[in-house]
Amino acid sequence: MIKQHYLSHSQIDVYFKQSKDDFVVTEVPLYEFSGEGEHLILKIRKKDLATWDALQIISEYVGCKNRDIGYAGLKDKNAMTVQYISIHKSFEDKVDSFSHPQIKILEKTYHNNKIKIGHLKGNKFFIRLKRVQPMHRMKLESALQEIVTNGIPNYFGFQRFGLDGDNYKKGEALIAGTLKVRDRKLRKMYINAYQSYLFNSWLSKRIEISKIVDSFKAQEISERLNLSVETIKQMQAQKHPLKVIEGDVFSHYPYGRLFHIEDLEVESEKFFMHDRVPTGLLSGKKTKFAINDALKFEEEFMKETKEDGARRFAWIFPMDVSSEYKEEKAWFELNFELPKGSYATEFISELIH
Repeated sequence: MIKQHYLSHSQIDVYFKQSKDDFVVTEVPLYEFSGEGEHLILKIRKKDLATWDALQIISEYVGCKNRDIGYAGLKDKNAMTVQYISIHKSFEDKVDSFSHPQIKILEKTYHNNKIKIGHLKGNKFFIRLKRVQPMHRMKLESALQEIVTNGIPNYFGFQRFGLDGDNYKKGEALIAGTLKVRDRKLRKMYINAYQSYLFNSWLSKRIEISKIVDSFKAQEISERLNLSVETIKQMQAQKHPLKVIEGDVFSHYPYGRLFHIEDLEVESEKFFMHDRVPTGLLSGKKTKFAINDALKFEEEFMKETKEDGARRFAWIFPMDVSSEYKEEKAWFELNFELPKGSYATEFISELIH
């Protein structure tokens, strides 16, 4: 699948590879830990290890089961990552003697509850781009400023689709009944990949439509888009590059309730001000669907997946974005924060195309 970029610059020729030196992820907890309770909270730093691998190493050393260790999210293998895990404090003596060349325990405290999936606010990133010529520095800084102003599409990253990138095809085959998988976790992973593929396809389509709206007169594209001339003119008046449509499902940002928009002018202005965002469908049961004009562009991606559906932010606004150019080494270094569930690789993809 080719994903549409919303920024209009040409590809920027730099070198980027995920590694422990050039890709650093630091988890931002959802809440402060209480400092007391039956659960030991460990702040760990790992390098060149997937989260599952790190948990396996720790569990084998202290003598607990893998599932007894709580964590908020899975972190990249090809990176230096800092995250929080929880383990019952009865294992504290073993934890205190733990040592491993790829895992370091940085801090420990206590809390009343086990850390669970999703118990994080977001992640902070440090990323180093290499072989960046001075002329490319200017393009990168210009693109960064647009990202600070307008945000980025919240695509699922390649990590979501498996090593060969085709897990979504297995999910589609499972739903169609042409593939059988006994392992429920594996089956769910494939179907989730298919839901993610449908979301990315919808979002790419909406960016493409937004570009068409900005590039042509309303009368020329009204029939093609199946939208009234008046609606297209309202979309053209919107400041944000992603044009919103009546019936879109919006969410307050960075969290809040879902609702259908009616007043395009008011809601699009609040979107531009980072106060709320449109959401895309993760196709399935028990979720909210777009209505009216927005439904015309969503129903193509509404599939029966046999799983619960959901809504996902279509757009996000990176925080604390900063950069530094080291001309003598031709390095362009970035720092930024993303909400949970978002992908730094998609930030880089939008930046360098």
